[in-house]
Amino acid sequence: MRIAAELNQEEFGRRINYSSSTVSAIETGARPLDRMFLRRADDILGTDGLLASLLKMADRDREPSWFRPWLEAERSASQLRYFNPTLVPGLLQTANYARAVLRFDPTRPEEEVERQVAARLERQEILGRDQPPLVVAVIDESALRRRDAIMAEQLAHLLRLAELPHLQLHVIPADAGMYVGLSGPLALARSAEGGWVGHLENQLAALVVDAEDGIATLLARWEGVRGVALPHALSIALVKEVQSQHGPR
Repeated sequence: MRIAAELNQEEFGRRINYSSSTVSAIETGARPLDRMFLRRADDILGTDGLLASLLKMADRDREPSWFRPWLEAERSASQLRYFNPTLVPGLLQTANYARAVLRFDPTRPEEEVERQVAARLERQEILGRDQPPLVVAVIDESALRRRDAIMAEQLAHLLRLAELPHLQLHVIPADAGMYVGLSGPLALARSAEGGWVGHLENQLAALVVDAEDGIATLLARWEGVRGVALPHALSIALVKEVQSQHGPR
């Protein structure tokens, strides 16, 4: 496309604010593609977002096969429900928080960490759609009280998201005691046609659930965790209280 536009690497690089050596390295595969490069290339070449969208498709193809059905369900859902007793759900994470979570695996290369961070942030684009899904997230208070340098930023991000009219945030207070959700995180996606898909994670992989009996169990578990969580307004107040203990960002 650059050649068809009659641009050499130096002129093309000048127009997109990259060096000609960087353009050469990307075109020969010596340097990985990045979204900013492709967005600028689309602008200069008049390709209407084609290059950036191709990178998104490539990233999706690189996702584990067991995760792709959930990604499709999440992207097309009319309702989404997330619960996690230990972490902020992925759809609500900042880049720094996601990066820290992905680094739990010490064998994961840094380049792969950054690719997965970008993919996680891309999933969050559904929150800004013209017709976004209704998102209900339930988080255990303990996940918010982790004393970590990135938590002040993450808590501020949660409060901004909670202002969206299509996002409901609920916190399970520490004094709730034992409850059914402590056995592990879960997520549920409801399609426009009314069908449900569930998603469960463990230390090794994840499981997508669509069988009727499995969905019935997950919906019952969801009602259990939702039932012990605080209402939205009280949850926001609790998040603000926790945020104040972290000090300024």
